[in-house]
Amino acid sequence: MTETTLSVPEIHCDHCKMSIEGAVNALDGVASAEVNVKDATVSVGFDAPASIEGIIGAIEDQGYDVPSQ
Repeated sequence: MTETTLSVPEIHCDHCKMSIEGAVNALDGVASAEVNVKDATVSVGFDAPASIEGIIGAIEDQGYDVPSQ
């Protein structure tokens, strides 16, 4: 399993947390996605067919920018 933590500076509240976690956890291959509101990060554990690009795309589809990691 691959694990990564992405910085998402626009995370500010529980709504952000629920939106991002819901979108990322819905991706095939994602075992877990957890948003830390205080640190503005998203920690994800995943296997194929999920990919970093797909995870970032799911976050950006929710309206949050993911700066270059």
